Amino acid sequence: MLLKGLKVVEYATYHAAPGAGLILSDWGADVVKVEPPAGDPIRGFFGSIGVDSAVNPAFEFDNGGKRSVMIDTASEAGRATLRRMALAADVFLTNVRPGGLERSGLDPASLRALNPRLIYATVTGYGLDGPDADKPGFDIASFWARSGMAALHTPKGSDPFPIRTAMGDHTTSIATAAGILAALYERERTGEGRVVEASLLRTASFAIGVDLAIMMSFGRVASNRPRKGAVQPLANFFKTADDRWICLVPRQTGDEWKALRGALELDHLADDPRFQRAKERRLNAEALVEAIDAAFAKFTFAEATARLDAANLVWAPVQTAAEAVKDPQLHAAGGIVQTPSGPMPASPVRFPGVDQTARGAAPGPSEHARSALADYGFSAAEIDALIAEGAVKAG
Repeated sequence: MLLKGLKVVEYATYHAAPGAGLILSDWGADVVKVEPPAGDPIRGFFGSIGVDSAVNPAFEFDNGGKRSVMIDTASEAGRATLRRMALAADVFLTNVRPGGLERSGLDPASLRALNPRLIYATVTGYGLDGPDADKPGFDIASFWARSGMAALHTPKGSDPFPIRTAMGDHTTSIATAAGILAALYERERTGEGRVVEASLLRTASFAIGVDLAIMMSFGRVASNRPRKGAVQPLANFFKTADDRWICLVPRQTGDEWKALRGALELDHLADDPRFQRAKERRLNAEALVEAIDAAFAKFTFAEATARLDAANLVWAPVQTAAEAVKDPQLHAAGGIVQTPSGPMPASPVRFPGVDQTARGAAPGPSEHARSALADYGFSAAEIDALIAEGAVKAG
């Protein structure tokens, strides 16, 4: 695997930082997950929402293939153990808030003083500087709400609604993994590690960067609107005769309106002054959407999509989650891996020629306390002593 031999200490809980650890693990790194004595709170995800479940895909997804050690960093012995692990690590990945890290002597300056080659990756809600640097952050708050994303996605007159579980976290996971790899490349040239800083807020601002760039340039941005009030009425969702929804996406080049008219037998609208140019189509969006609705309603999904393909138009089916996980194209693209607990989504990038069809199991609580600490230079007697005094929890 590409990152074989890379030693990652993941001192993190929930989703964003563990998601980055998962990507590195999938690519071959040895990731040791350091948990508090009570465990990562996501181990109790379903119980926290009142659901009894013997399986926990919310935890298993982000932690497959890792090793677990539970360390009590409230004790000096526990903190010293983690500092010693950082001395032998390539990457230290954490989502603990900056103030807590500094009080524990686990902040970037302290650990990089011990190990100048260390890549110290921090994932927070709001970054390491500014008045809110030490505030707690979750993706529904920092990524979705504060960034402007929730407001942009809420149609006029509607109440804000929540993001799906960990969607913003996992977007940040991808960014964090990319930052770590950039820092590792720099270390190959310089021999020095560095701090990699990722935050939910900054990742969100990049994810909606086009909208924010428009806001910064023009002082305003178009709101999300109902289908019949769309700014670009051709970029929309349409229902077929058999009640299947299609997402239609016109390109910014060429005459997509002409191609769509031909595909849906709408050439009688070719000379309609309401629909001649993009501006007229925007001003007459409701009438245009109603005309296209009527056209799609004449065809089944199979018929409509065949016509769209023949016209070289861009479209996609609107699928349920149940349909999406069975999508043969997702499987063909390597988007599913097999784990001991069943199929799971794969990491976001595939390396052709590298086998990434399987992922190891998520670890049990402190399952690898002895083996992982031994790999980081602790003797059997030292491990026994740490377990006896409660600084490390036995598996």
